[in-house]
Amino acid sequence: MCALVAAPSILAQADADAQRRALLVRPPAVPFQAWREVDRDDFSRTYDTSFPSPYATDRPENATVYVRAFLPADESKPTPVVLILHYWGATDLSLESRMARELNATGVAAVVMTLPYHLKRTPRGYRSGELMLQADPASLIASMTQSVQDVRRTIDWIESRSEFDNAKVAISGTSLGGIVASLAFATEDRFRSGAFVLAGADIAGLLWTSSRVVSQREALRRQGYNENRLRAELEVIEPTTYLRKADPRASLVIAASLDTVVPPKNAQTLIDSLGSPTVQWLQTGHFGGALARGRIVRSVARFLTSKFNGTTYVPATINPPTLYFGLLLSTDKGLQVATSLDVWRSNSRGDLFAAVSLTPQGPQGFFGTKVSQGLAAGAVFTPRRTSVGLSWRIAF
Repeated sequence: MCALVAAPSILAQADADAQRRALLVRPPAVPFQAWREVDRDDFSRTYDTSFPSPYATDRPENATVYVRAFLPADESKPTPVVLILHYWGATDLSLESRMARELNATGVAAVVMTLPYHLKRTPRGYRSGELMLQADPASLIASMTQSVQDVRRTIDWIESRSEFDNAKVAISGTSLGGIVASLAFATEDRFRSGAFVLAGADIAGLLWTSSRVVSQREALRRQGYNENRLRAELEVIEPTTYLRKADPRASLVIAASLDTVVPPKNAQTLIDSLGSPTVQWLQTGHFGGALARGRIVRSVARFLTSKFNGTTYVPATINPPTLYFGLLLSTDKGLQVATSLDVWRSNSRGDLFAAVSLTPQGPQGFFGTKVSQGLAAGAVFTPRRTSVGLSWRIAF
């Protein structure tokens, strides 16, 4: 008698269904320990706690979820709360703490959750976040699934605390944290609103075009992957698989039009997949947004607070300067590496612009016009003379 063997397509579908269940199922209840106060000032009370991750991995350091809660200092009744997720490779939580305190100032609590393989969850011998994004689809699926399951358990913890208003829970994330947040928002209806900063959708497309994951992309190519094959394998963790345009929940997307880490195409994919999001485009690159972090933080806090309170959110204009890295060629100084900052643009595209550049031969000015994407021709200014030059640069 011959054994019955399942067809490969049936096995693949069963595996995909199992992965989907692992992502979507609510984790089992666990007892939560008491939190510990770590700081108090005129605006905030800060507490730390931790609990087991519901998703098992082979790294003991990654088995615990760490959260830091920020409560308004003078609030005694249950308060709305925002779950905040950090960016890839974070080595501290300064940005997230700043956002939490901004929320506290409006009477809203915040809970910052550490993503898998980051900060205290980093295995010895690795950088923070290094194991979160590996050139292996199975590993990526596991990391994103664990992230969403950790978010779900964090909501369970929030619901166990009387200090929080369980009917008013939102989520916010930046960069990778924003991608995880969008997936959690799509698959978890306990979130009432969401804010996604410098984030995007179509994870396979991101991996195939982002300037931040060049080594991972090349490793995937060596394994025989192309963008379409990768997209098919990552469908189970793709936010657009679960996001619904009919979703009535409020959302905010802050994106950068010159972003090479999360390209505008991917940000637009996220925007198009949400219900009716509020959208703010920054004329800068991914890291240029750091120069406007205070205004971005305030915008996110104001948006989420307005949704909790049922008030109207009016977006504020955010115009951060754009930082560039590239090459500067002049008839006077030759070819130089340059970091530059625009000080004037003729329009939002920067067809005609003036920039100040820092080079190994000192500061120099450039005034010119775009020839093609990233390339411009014009005049280079130094304290001694003016010469003809070319500038090639990318925003960062």
